[in-house]
Amino acid sequence: MRSEPDNQDDRRPPRAARSAFSRRSFLQVSAVGAAAGMVGFGAGRLTGGPAEIPDWTYENIPDQRGRRVIVTGANGYPQEDRSGLGYHQALGLARAGADVTIASRNRERGEEAVRRMRAEVSGATVRFETLDLANLASISAFADRMRASGDRLDLLINSAGVMARQHREVSVDGFERVFATNALGPFALTAQLLPLLRNGNAPRIVWMASSRGHFGELNFDDLQQEKVYDYARAYDDAKLADLLLAFECDRRSRAAGWRISSIAAHPGVARTNIVLDGPGLDSAEGWRFRYIPVMWQDPALGALPLLYAGTSPHAVGGGYYGPKDFQGLRGLPGVATPPPASQDLETANRLWATLEQLGQVSFG
Repeated sequence: MRSEPDNQDDRRPPRAARSAFSRRSFLQVSAVGAAAGMVGFGAGRLTGGPAEIPDWTYENIPDQRGRRVIVTGANGYPQEDRSGLGYHQALGLARAGADVTIASRNRERGEEAVRRMRAEVSGATVRFETLDLANLASISAFADRMRASGDRLDLLINSAGVMARQHREVSVDGFERVFATNALGPFALTAQLLPLLRNGNAPRIVWMASSRGHFGELNFDDLQQEKVYDYARAYDDAKLADLLLAFECDRRSRAAGWRISSIAAHPGVARTNIVLDGPGLDSAEGWRFRYIPVMWQDPALGALPLLYAGTSPHAVGGGYYGPKDFQGLRGLPGVATPPPASQDLETANRLWATLEQLGQVSFG
């Protein structure tokens, strides 16, 4: 949105310091609030939304028979209480009768997820395909296979994501790892699957967001964080980018007549392996993971806002959904409040053009 200030007389702390302070304050307040049963610092920032959405659970997923679905990041983990959000999304859709393709980097985990789903749902139509969202060649190869296997796609859930490790890493294409996996990769995948989605029946795209997007502040002069790296900032910025892309995609769909609803949703704070695979247990997030279990909801609950966005007839294009309880950190689906920065049209258009160039894709 803006570059780092060059004015040395600016008495505000540098942006990185301001962001770090905001995150530390959030963590401290969250920790105290969790112990008292009240997490958060005000409904204006992390609200799950008003209560006009009645309680919505897996039993409310509409019949999905005949619908072709892709869920990215749907790994199966040996620890039952830490299976990924994508796994529960795919399982819920399979139970409702959808033809589900789960896509992730790890073939062993992906095939284990398929075996578990088939064991839980008799007659489930579910398959695994390899996809590394931090690798543009892998994205292109996956899209080619999807186009070869059918002429339409009804639902794409961009669920895969990573948290940053405490040191900067780059993808095989040379992009910062979190930016590549959480923003550029889903964008490039969506672009290459667009022809299939346009042929779909009431097609939808769901983008995995996060309440951490409220802390994001894109710096186009250092989008890859090559000058200054902050692992929490890398995640925050990528999640703001996801919101910008979700809303811009819906605007472009309406303008161009794609008939595709693009929707954002976040899972609250779900107990998955994303912290363990990211910053680790010695990080602030890892401390909360170990010592404040009340903050972390079951992944099956965390998956519900994304399933609501992907299947409910009441979910709207350009909408944003997340847990409606505990200051938007847990609970059943509700309407989420997007950060003001995610509504900036100039930033959205600039980000869109930048990612088209970096990903070598076009939505035209």
